[in-house]
Amino acid sequence: MSRTPKPLPLQTSQARQIWLHAQRLDTREPFGAGAQAVADAIAHLGYVQIDTINVIERCHHHILYSRIPSYRRADLSHAQSVDRSVFEYWTHALSYVPSSDFRFFLPAMREHRREGHKWFASVTAADMRKVMRLVRAGPLTIRDIEDDVLTEKEHLWQSRKPSKRALQLAFYTGVVTISERQGMLKTYELMTRHFGWDKLPKPASAKDGITYLLDRALRAQGVVSLDSICHLDAPSKKAVARLIASRVRRGELVSLALEGAGKQEHWATPSALEPGEGAPPDLVHILSPFDPLIIQRKRTNLIFGYNHLFEAYVPKAKRKLGYFALPVLVGDEIVAALDLKTDRQNKKLLMQKWTWVGNGKKTAGRKELKRRIEDELDRFERFQLAEEVAAS
Repeated sequence: MSRTPKPLPLQTSQARQIWLHAQRLDTREPFGAGAQAVADAIAHLGYVQIDTINVIERCHHHILYSRIPSYRRADLSHAQSVDRSVFEYWTHALSYVPSSDFRFFLPAMREHRREGHKWFASVTAADMRKVMRLVRAGPLTIRDIEDDVLTEKEHLWQSRKPSKRALQLAFYTGVVTISERQGMLKTYELMTRHFGWDKLPKPASAKDGITYLLDRALRAQGVVSLDSICHLDAPSKKAVARLIASRVRRGELVSLALEGAGKQEHWATPSALEPGEGAPPDLVHILSPFDPLIIQRKRTNLIFGYNHLFEAYVPKAKRKLGYFALPVLVGDEIVAALDLKTDRQNKKLLMQKWTWVGNGKKTAGRKELKRRIEDELDRFERFQLAEEVAAS
């Protein structure tokens, strides 16, 4: 009877190096440039989260900029609307995902079609008929619908327009997709017409869907746990755990005892554990709080020793880092959090608050560290203030 291999000890410094390489934050230009770089980055990461907050540039642009130094907003617009290499759907949040992964999202679309969606329970059959009649005639934005009778919201983020709720329900059921964005204004189009399909592809099986979750996490995270693989998707954990166990038995995954993780199990592929060069010590990234390196707060704290506080909804007097603080990664360490605001009218990037964290608190070498961060801030400001007609 074979014994379960003893977990291999892994220091957090090693885990940082593996995760940064998986996120492609350990090199200066990992994906090249242009719309193809956008498609390649999203395909590698698995998803890029979308959010409406724009005190600085919205997070989907910011996340891509962190990995594509020459990124232009028009590149994402081209990938979505022209190349159709990416599309929008729900992962743990609304996200851009690779069109090549479409079949893995079809089971959720079919479920919403059968059972409805709890967020849009108030959508009536008449509302749905109305918007589908309009969208069949051609691409549609909510501004094109002027005859709505406004209703009360059922929750804070819901629209008062019945037609918007109906379009959103049609989006979640996979009948329509978002073919274009101007700012946060969405253009809805029939899914089949947008992609040029006669009918929707065949959905992935449940087994293939679990394999997709695990492989996506291994590719983008390097070192994984059940929590990191199934972020906000607890129902998938049992099936993912069974798949992990089978891969460990076959030697395809290595069980790890990550420093500071206690009983929480971690895994990686043997190739991911091979020594790498690591991030250049002078490489600086000003990250979005929605960046995949930051969004799983407990994981970031475990591996980087940095507990990010998202305080946009915290009363001003109780904030520690600021309204929309951005973690600063230098080499393989998070050393500061900068609360920034883009003053678009006066074309300035405003520094609201600078907080040193981790090794950034040390006074030795801080002058040089600050200079490196300020150099990156100059580049970040140019990105913030760049004006593009095709911004999305």
